[in-house]
Amino acid sequence: MQPYLQLASLHLATTTTTIPLPGKLYSAAAANLLPTSEAMSAMAYIVPCAAALTILAALLRWAYRWSNPSSKGKLPPGSMGVPLLGETMQFFAPNPTCDVSPFVKERVRRYGSIFKTSIVGRPVVVSADPDMNYFVFQQEGKLFESWYPDTFTEIFGRDNVGSLHGFMYKYLKTLVLRLYGQENLKAVLVAETDAACRRSLDAWAAQPGVELKEGLSTMIFDLTAKKLIGYDPSKSSESLRKNFVSFIRGLISFPLNIPGTAYHECMEGRKNAMKVLRSMMKERMADPERRSEDFFDHVIQELRREKPLLTETIALDLMFVLLFASFETTALALTLGVKLLTDNPKVVDALREEHDAIARNRKDPDASVTWAEYRSMTFTNQVIMEMVRLANIVPGIFRKALQDVEIKGYTIPAGWGIMVCPPAVHLNPDIYEDPLAFNPWRWQDKPEITGGTKHFMAFGGGLRFCVGTDFSRVLMATFIHSLVTKYSWRTVKGGNVVRTPGLGFPDGFHIQLFPRN
Repeated sequence: MQPYLQLASLHLATTTTTIPLPGKLYSAAAANLLPTSEAMSAMAYIVPCAAALTILAALLRWAYRWSNPSSKGKLPPGSMGVPLLGETMQFFAPNPTCDVSPFVKERVRRYGSIFKTSIVGRPVVVSADPDMNYFVFQQEGKLFESWYPDTFTEIFGRDNVGSLHGFMYKYLKTLVLRLYGQENLKAVLVAETDAACRRSLDAWAAQPGVELKEGLSTMIFDLTAKKLIGYDPSKSSESLRKNFVSFIRGLISFPLNIPGTAYHECMEGRKNAMKVLRSMMKERMADPERRSEDFFDHVIQELRREKPLLTETIALDLMFVLLFASFETTALALTLGVKLLTDNPKVVDALREEHDAIARNRKDPDASVTWAEYRSMTFTNQVIMEMVRLANIVPGIFRKALQDVEIKGYTIPAGWGIMVCPPAVHLNPDIYEDPLAFNPWRWQDKPEITGGTKHFMAFGGGLRFCVGTDFSRVLMATFIHSLVTKYSWRTVKGGNVVRTPGLGFPDGFHIQLFPRN
């Protein structure tokens, strides 16, 4: 210790005196203080490796947690797929049959009728179990609420009727029933749908052929858009229909919103259709003296109230959804229905027997269909039930758990989605014998279904049973009446089915009509 004190005192005493260190001692000190080139190289290698290992460990932990989500109870079996994507690609994979999609069928075989998965980044429990489906519908507003993946919400609008709950949903449902309820059907819509079907069939019979899905979509769109927004196909709004066609092409597609994709075309179609509706609303709101001529006028009246329950955004999203739902779903079901009739002449003969009898009992055989005649179409109703059972227009009905729900020995965590799968019920051989066969007689002597049941949910179920159900049935019945009493037909080309997972006809379904002798 003493030499160090002496050295310090010497340095303090005279700052001009330099005490040199021996060369070897200096070199050793420098070697200990400065890193070598080898050490520098090692450090340059170790630091990135350590960072990469840390990131890899974090990613592996995240991937593990994705594949094995936490729960307070026992989750249903299944796979969450790849992180972020989940099993979205498999869900949207094309299925060229009327059978249950391979996505659902393979997982039901592997895991059972209740399984977990992930679609467009959200954890979802899929149910092909009739009891669970019924429970989910009956517990809406208590344990579950209506929900759709974010991509669907972007398509239909964040304030669309399917995303609203409680009082607001009931209020909108009551509003829509002014148009599609039985009172208006009896008073106006039966005659109007019958007239629209006659006009269209007459026009198609004068042509060498018609693509049925396109023809039906145009017919129903013109009819419903007239009632909804005062649409006149001879004057305007052809652009509106084109926008809806663009919208529909990408409706159930992989949610990749970049130019050139079906989803992007869908979003552009919605944007342009909403622009037309917004312009119409602005014009009508500026004219307080306008008489109520259509459903949109009734909506405008609601907006003009001193304390309106509606907002302009909710009103526009409502009109958009009604325009879409009123024509596309029924057109698809009827197209498949005519294809099924074409392949089953025995059913056509039975329909003709029923409808010829109705026409013979009229004073004027060419008079319009009446409500009483519609209600007497017993076999026709059976045919319609079988058409919509096989069409399975809606591949999944979505709900969200409001709290942890225990059911069938499994726990559905709060916030998870539930996808009720109607096709898995409608095509279940334990419920329907030979389920892929078109057999309207299976509905014979069964009570009329006026809501969703455990074994039939083509029009939804619970509180959200489709408000347009009666209108769709009337339209299908009046179309069948005119078709089988006045025409015969043959397939020209097309008719192939594909589901992605919604129903489509990739090469159309072209038929030729002939006046019936």
